[in-house]
Amino acid sequence: MGEQKNRLSKVIIVALIFFSALSTNLSPTAACPVHPNDDFSKATSLFHSGKFSECLEYVSTAIEDGILGERWRVLKLKTQLKLGKNADALKSLNAYLAEFDSSIQLRWIGVTIARNNNDTRRALKLIAEIDDNATRTWRYKDALNQATLAEFDLSRGVDPKTVINNRLTPYANKDAAIHIVFANIAIDKGDFQLAATQFRAALKLTPGNPDIHFGLAQSFGGSDTEKATEYLNTALRIDPNHIPSNLYLVEQKISEENYSDAVKNIDQILKINPTQPRSLAYRAVVAHLQNKPADEKKFRDLALSTWKSNPEVDHLIGEKLSQKYRFAEGAEYQRRALIYDRNYLPAKIQLAQDLLRLGKESEGWKLADEVYQSDGYNILAHNLVTLRSNITEFKTIAADGFVVRMSPREAEIYGDQVLALLSQAKKQLCKKYDFKVSKPIVVEIFPKQQDFAIRTFGLPGGAGFLGVCFGKVITMNSPSSQGATPTNWKSVLWHEFCHVVTLQKTKNKMPRWLSEGISVYEERLANPAWGQSMNAQFKQMILGPDLTPVSKLSGAFLQPKSAAHLQFAYYESSLAVQFLVEKHGPKVINRILVDLGLGMTINQALDRYTGSIKLLDKEFADYAKKLANEFAPGVEFKPPKISGPLNIQTAQKIVDKNPKNYFVLQQLAQLHIETQNFTAAKSVVDKMLKLHPEGDASHALLARIARETNDLALEKSSLQKFVAKNSDSYSSRLRLAQIAFEANQWDETMKQARESVAINPLLPAPHRLLAIAGEKTTRPEVIVAAMRALLQLDPIDPAQAHYQYAVALNAVGEKKQARRQVLKALEHAPRFIKAHQLLLKLGSRDSHQQQTDKTDSSKQRQNR
Repeated sequence: MGEQKNRLSKVIIVALIFFSALSTNLSPTAACPVHPNDDFSKATSLFHSGKFSECLEYVSTAIEDGILGERWRVLKLKTQLKLGKNADALKSLNAYLAEFDSSIQLRWIGVTIARNNNDTRRALKLIAEIDDNATRTWRYKDALNQATLAEFDLSRGVDPKTVINNRLTPYANKDAAIHIVFANIAIDKGDFQLAATQFRAALKLTPGNPDIHFGLAQSFGGSDTEKATEYLNTALRIDPNHIPSNLYLVEQKISEENYSDAVKNIDQILKINPTQPRSLAYRAVVAHLQNKPADEKKFRDLALSTWKSNPEVDHLIGEKLSQKYRFAEGAEYQRRALIYDRNYLPAKIQLAQDLLRLGKESEGWKLADEVYQSDGYNILAHNLVTLRSNITEFKTIAADGFVVRMSPREAEIYGDQVLALLSQAKKQLCKKYDFKVSKPIVVEIFPKQQDFAIRTFGLPGGAGFLGVCFGKVITMNSPSSQGATPTNWKSVLWHEFCHVVTLQKTKNKMPRWLSEGISVYEERLANPAWGQSMNAQFKQMILGPDLTPVSKLSGAFLQPKSAAHLQFAYYESSLAVQFLVEKHGPKVINRILVDLGLGMTINQALDRYTGSIKLLDKEFADYAKKLANEFAPGVEFKPPKISGPLNIQTAQKIVDKNPKNYFVLQQLAQLHIETQNFTAAKSVVDKMLKLHPEGDASHALLARIARETNDLALEKSSLQKFVAKNSDSYSSRLRLAQIAFEANQWDETMKQARESVAINPLLPAPHRLLAIAGEKTTRPEVIVAAMRALLQLDPIDPAQAHYQYAVALNAVGEKKQARRQVLKALEHAPRFIKAHQLLLKLGSRDSHQQQTDKTDSSKQRQNR
């Protein structure tokens, strides 16, 4: 009996040992034997704060002292990877897999360790083992293992929705890792709101993890700059060496062309891990942008030294180069990445975008299709595939080396004007900058803002952008996508074509400020009403804290404080170009562009012609402040601080005390107009004009007063002064056209009507005026263009419109088209006598043509 009890006790002890070991394998967070150094929270705190050497020593000591538990081994491997101790990590991995032979977590981190030791065969073996072990689902029911398997599944191309439903949602709020994986899926798919929700859930479980704070910074980067910066600063406060956060700063510095500070951030990371591949990839990017090909190769080779076939390295280099408009070089790097892994989708979709921006459309669309077939949840691919189907409905028109794609309706209305303006810009700007652009130049004009954004950026958004030029391709918002107050499309197109010239001349190697500055400057030269000019707001910004030195001007376009600050960045850049031309002569810009094309940095080029960059910063600041001080000297533009609403009595008291406050004078004039006291309003406007004769607001107010008081001459002169500096006021241009029309001034009518069309070609009124003016001056070509547009704008009397179009076509010798328009007129009004008479006048046609006309007419009746 005693012997049986001893045997039973031994069985129980063995069983307890077995199930204890099993439970350790099952759950990495399971309880471990108590040990003096068993403080895992201290270990993770050291890791999260970036104290990797201390963390490695602490964890290694604990393991040597007999601490059990898979989590300690995983943390040690992660720490060794952070320090770049790849060989040591491989030794540790081998030892720990002997202890935890069914571990998913060790194998998953082991894949990275094997690759970092250039052992791709071992990495594939570990992947196969994970695949095999994952079928034993009963072993991995805890949250941390499920998060690991979720990452593994995603890497294998499993449907993200399936991963979320099966791996993540059932384990919500059980471990931060679950929410981190979920959030990263959301970021990959462009759902930043969902990402923020998941990162916040993770933050509640692990508040000291800098990865979570950085994830929140990413989530808010496009919607709330202040909040994103706050989260980024928190991540860096927790871990000053946090790699993703520091690389985020590196991206900012590169965008600002602040390469020296970018290198400092990179070197900070490399002190911890000299072979950190992403950091070395960024170092190669900087070397490329500084035209140091030997350094570029050196840092790329170092980035690939631990894993020679790592596709992420070339993909990252290429992606960052493309963000700097080096699309050809970026595309080449994506091709290199795809040599290492032909199914690496990030490289494939980036290459698709690069090719589309380079005008290599057939290959670009094909790659986008391939990515979409491989990953139906890829947002970029889905957007591009959808966009392509929309673009196929566009009409293509071409002339003089330009290929323009527009909606068929808009192409009929103002397509010819688009081609004419492009040809004019090409003739003028190519001569000035001594450059012949490569053909063809593709211009795509989108009636839907969302389509423009997807074609341009890959994602919806970018509401502030009117057009973008990639060098050989221009994308642009049509007036129909801009609501009730569109921007002058001619000024936008001129601006973008100027980019074509300067980008091609420099091989896309120019800073943002110079590229935008030249385009805005050339707008002003082409038409003083285009582009930006000095105004009250810009004056205050120049004399205040917002003037940016030329050496840092590209940074002004990044995360501006407001829309006004972004507009000021464009204006200040154009002012810098204007200063260079006035100070150093008209040829200096051309010389700088040539140097940039040869590979010089902007500072090197500026040093050659302007002296030191430090001197240029000072001289430009003095120049800008002088112009600002000369603009409306002594005039007060700031609104006063008042409590309650501003009424006539309050405004008058303020003006009595401060008669130079232009803002209050403007408000007072508007208040008088609202009460129809036009005499008092004009008296106030006269004071405004005396203070600031060039003030737009005073001319606009005076035009309104003049119209209300039937002073046609004053209204006309006031409107002319207003539109001389404002290119986007459709109502003002149309009113000037109507005034000229009523005075039988037909040339002026046509001029102002055309300016109206340049703002909004999709309204019928200016086209009607053009048709009438063309008839009065016997200019049938004017009538043809006007009637073609009107027929696309749902004319009230379509029969009469087709008839007028036919008469004009006949007058310019287009008899075939004239006959068709007459037949269309008769379809709408079969008893239209004048149309019958015109048809007879057009004479007989050969039987084949008669049959064609009848067939066309029959088809149109059937369609209706």
